[in-house]
Amino acid sequence: MQGEPGDWVPGRRAWLMQAAALGLLPGASLALDSTGAVRPARLSFPRDFGAHPEQAIEWWYLTGILSRPGRSEPEFGYQLTFFRRRGPAAPEHPSRLAARQLLLAHGALSDLRPSGRLRHDQRLGRAVAGLNEASEQDCAVRMADWRLARVPGSGPDRYRAALSSRSGGFALQLELQASQALLLQGDGGFSRKGPQPEQFSHYYSQVQLLSQAQLQLDGQVLSLQGRSWLDHEWSEHLLGKPSDAGAAGAAATESAIGWDWAGINLGDGGALTVFRLRRADGSTLWSGGSWRRADGSTLTFAPEDVQMQALRHWDSPRGGAPYPLEWRLRTPQGEQRLRALLDDQEITGGLRYWEGAAELLDAQGRRSGLGYLELTGYAGALRI
Repeated sequence: MQGEPGDWVPGRRAWLMQAAALGLLPGASLALDSTGAVRPARLSFPRDFGAHPEQAIEWWYLTGILSRPGRSEPEFGYQLTFFRRRGPAAPEHPSRLAARQLLLAHGALSDLRPSGRLRHDQRLGRAVAGLNEASEQDCAVRMADWRLARVPGSGPDRYRAALSSRSGGFALQLELQASQALLLQGDGGFSRKGPQPEQFSHYYSQVQLLSQAQLQLDGQVLSLQGRSWLDHEWSEHLLGKPSDAGAAGAAATESAIGWDWAGINLGDGGALTVFRLRRADGSTLWSGGSWRRADGSTLTFAPEDVQMQALRHWDSPRGGAPYPLEWRLRTPQGEQRLRALLDDQEITGGLRYWEGAAELLDAQGRRSGLGYLELTGYAGALRI
């Protein structure tokens, strides 16, 4: 979610300066420049690959499109997402087993072949050392045998990931290698999520991850390859919800119930991020994204740069939630279409949302990229 802190009006700057000085924005990583304007502090790596337990909500979101060697069409999509939630127990709670941090993990496999279907599973538990944990020093998060970790060393960043599901009948092992620099979303990783100054997150992406995978599926073992995408985001508020300090003067129309997001690895080596935060009436509260061009330069989108128009809906058989699975996108990259590669990629159980493999088509209808589309809030306002 993108934006420019320089767009804040002076009154909002003054409010945020006071809030930061009084410690009302825990973990906000804000600083003041020589003019007294509020600016985000720079992200610091490898520290910011790791967890930020002082922040209310955080997630590591890994998705990708995979095929067997020599196959030109996408055969599988996958998702592995780890959510971290602060509390409900207070940090100073005396019990060693107190739920100071909760972890939730979602894993899914989309079989994109003609007879394929979605398989998914989840994990939920309190943070416990050696079992469910997220390192604060680097990317190393796990829930039992589900894992995502950066492999320290010189050269391009490398990651390893693993997930399995007895009920889904699959297990996936992944080796991932960065092919380009980190993409710091928004203003150097400071990502606006709404019109209020406190509506922001820290957000970066690893795009165009070269991926090798071993998939065990219904008794078969398949070697796969493709491209993946890793997002890491942390914030005080899901959906850009205003803090109590800002909510007093905030209109009800400045509340979102869900979002529409896509991260697409482009065929030319670039990457496209688009999103919109959506009000209850379906209108757009805030939008943004970014375009990393093939030459490595990046353009961050302002809210007015992004238009997302739904072209086709699919009604879930599990309650009838109407998910928009085909879109017309208008961004500085041009007009394109985004569409799901499989209709039924709805995640259920606790959180309910649509998350699945998708393709991007250019103005002539040719495929220009592959990635993932995420739709939340259509089966009720999203809560973690």
